[in-house]
Amino acid sequence: MILVTSATGNVGGHLVRQLHESGFAVRAMTRDSSRASVPAGVEVVEGDLEAPASLGEVFDGISGFFVSGTTGDLPGLLGTASAAGVKRVVLVSSFLARTHPESAIGGGSLEAERLVRKSDLEETVLRPWEYASNVTAWAEGIRAEGAVRPPTAGLPSPVVHPADIASLAAHALTEEGHGGQTYPLTGPEELTPRDKVRALGEALGRELVCEERPDQRELERISEQAPDEATAGLMVPGVCSLRSPGVTDTVERVTGSPARSFGQWAAENAHLFR
Repeated sequence: MILVTSATGNVGGHLVRQLHESGFAVRAMTRDSSRASVPAGVEVVEGDLEAPASLGEVFDGISGFFVSGTTGDLPGLLGTASAAGVKRVVLVSSFLARTHPESAIGGGSLEAERLVRKSDLEETVLRPWEYASNVTAWAEGIRAEGAVRPPTAGLPSPVVHPADIASLAAHALTEEGHGGQTYPLTGPEELTPRDKVRALGEALGRELVCEERPDQRELERISEQAPDEATAGLMVPGVCSLRSPGVTDTVERVTGSPARSFGQWAAENAHLFR
């Protein structure tokens, strides 16, 4: 059985569904089981990642688990998992660990990676770039005015679909050969804020306005609201403020399927902007 922590999150939710659809037994852990929407047959348990000593029973019968590097007491979690006989862990880190190791996010991600590597678990590290789902920060403006006004600091960015992060995790948790690997993840193309707005408009079936603004205060304000742990503080939601690392082929190379496009994410999540 595989344990997915943060099972209602952007990546965790996809991972639960993908594992279940592939026939694997899944235990989905969340803080509030009443709010968890999972496929029938998936076991849901409550747990607090800040209190790993209380999770002994959660790890019973678990062969591998999925965790974000910015979530909870990671050293304690790894120790509890090891004591329960767990063999594998997949850690979601950040591409910033490679491109900006001096930053708060990059440095914190490197520390999380160090912790899993020194544990006695077989570890796989995923380093995603900006999440496609960060553009949900634009939803209010799109619903109210049909407009997005991003700061002009936005650079082209190969945003990654959270489902692709989940796909890498699923392979690493269920196959041999991924132990000790570090996988940098991006989407299949580099997109500017204007490109993303155009794709959202196509998904919604209406034209949206994109008015880029040279407003540093706005850039700093919106940066504080970044919803994804891999991008908080350095990648503004929907507006990457860092230079692109380039497009990687990791998703297709490891999973055998092409990386999902931002347009696909927009089509799947158009209801969030209506």
